[in-house]
Amino acid sequence: MHAAGGPLIVQSDDSVLLDARHPDAEAARESLARFAELVKRPGDLHTYRITPLSVWNAAASGLTADEMTDGLIHFSRYDVPAGLIDRIGVWAGRYGKLTLEADGGEGEALALAADGDIAAELEGLGLLPGSGEPAPDGRVRWRVPAGRRGELKRELTRLGFPVLDLAGYRRGGRLDVGLRPAASSGEPFRLRDYQERAVDLFCREDGGSGGSGVIVLPCGAGKTIVGIAALARLKCEALILTPSVTSVRQWRSELLDKTTLTERDIGVYAGSEREVRPVTIATYSIMTCRSAKTEEYRHMKLFGERDWGLIIYDEVHLLPAPVFRMTADLQAKRRLGLTATLVREDGREEDVFSLIGPKRFDLFWKTLEAKGWIARVTCTEIRVPLDPAAAAEYAAAGMRARIRIAAENPAKLRVVRELLARHAGRPVLIIGQYLRQLKQMAAAWGAPLVTGETAHDERERLYARFRSGEEPVLIVSKVANLAVDLPDAAVAVQVSGSYGSRQEEAQRIGRIMRPKPGDNACWFYTVVTEGTKETEYARRRQLFLTEQGYSYRIERMPEPAGAAETEASGC
Repeated sequence: MHAAGGPLIVQSDDSVLLDARHPDAEAARESLARFAELVKRPGDLHTYRITPLSVWNAAASGLTADEMTDGLIHFSRYDVPAGLIDRIGVWAGRYGKLTLEADGGEGEALALAADGDIAAELEGLGLLPGSGEPAPDGRVRWRVPAGRRGELKRELTRLGFPVLDLAGYRRGGRLDVGLRPAASSGEPFRLRDYQERAVDLFCREDGGSGGSGVIVLPCGAGKTIVGIAALARLKCEALILTPSVTSVRQWRSELLDKTTLTERDIGVYAGSEREVRPVTIATYSIMTCRSAKTEEYRHMKLFGERDWGLIIYDEVHLLPAPVFRMTADLQAKRRLGLTATLVREDGREEDVFSLIGPKRFDLFWKTLEAKGWIARVTCTEIRVPLDPAAAAEYAAAGMRARIRIAAENPAKLRVVRELLARHAGRPVLIIGQYLRQLKQMAAAWGAPLVTGETAHDERERLYARFRSGEEPVLIVSKVANLAVDLPDAAVAVQVSGSYGSRQEEAQRIGRIMRPKPGDNACWFYTVVTEGTKETEYARRRQLFLTEQGYSYRIERMPEPAGAAETEASGC
């Protein structure tokens, strides 16, 4: 059965098309988004895909297979393929059928318990110690070493058997910490409703399923505040891992501003600082630092320096492989992942699910935009012809060289100049990949430039001048992709980027999406060279924007004597 003429077109390859023109489209989207991932959103026909991982995440939030399939049937325009209904049933049915629990016996061991219908399949995998023992409840149990907790979860998830971890967590060192009713500025401080909900879902103890997982929120929506509130709720010593030294300092500043912690309570383990205190903030880079590939990661010892009760992974989609391996051994500690996107360029989303935990909460960017929690963004791709002086060099170059020649196209300077004039009076970030290009632009407009070579103190000074309005334009390299707090930036112009990285696109657009006074508007531009590989990479990068529901315009900039041709487009 199905609702005749509904907005969903469900296909046998597990993809679902949503017709956004249908009057029931919004209700259908809310139903579908709970157990499917948005793949692309061109025009009025939006494509979702249902995967084992998306179904497991939905099941972890309490959604049943019947609720998922009933939603498809109710909103479907045509009959829903029986094969897909069966697959959803199998995938959802496996979640919760395999659990890790405290063994209760002597020694360091856990009990891996499985329903009888999948026990035989598990024994054939060769991962478990011999045959399981029948239990009074009809399940089959294996006694496994506690040290294999993470390894088993990861391997079984990869093989299609998600593990519900009910083995509990160590309390960790007690820490007296609470949230302040007012920030240091004197302004009242309280969690937004969605932040409160995210913390509730992460910390919940019902059924023993809380205490690990990922919160997905856009940049500017307060992921850091969610992490701080979780810490205040759990009141335990915590290790916070972040992508950069700048991010370390921002976490420290927010902890001092929003909680009752003092400077004596917070340690920084990054750069030249090596302070280990009840709350310690470190970078991924220092955790994976070693002088030779054969050398041990000497700073991994930080995981055992104190009795951490909570580990927070900021920008968890960037978690390096060595930290993944260490995380497999930390399953007795509560783990909170924070990110704007679960997309990983290495395809290890399943490892995030098994080792950090399932997605506990996410919120559609457009929902936050409608409520004014983030700025309303206009996205534009501007295509420019290759500068004639570079055309011959481009034709003779190899592929890697062509990518750089297209990215550094001198014709982009004219476009950026026009955009600066178009948005005169608004704070503008110019973001790029190649230092030679960025230095040319800095020289052309006398604007400050922040790169990896810029000392951290100098970076902070330039960021402060930009925030205050003393510098209306700031040029930044990849160092500003992550965790740079520039809330007043209203315009971002991306002149070059890392191939087709959707992660980078998410972070760069996030630099300008904090709420703005007045019209609460911001603009995101990508400048690419027409007819080159760069245009293909731009399409790949901008898939992130389509996933979040944003459409964008394409402007083509001809030679200076001509007029700009503009076309409207969806991503």
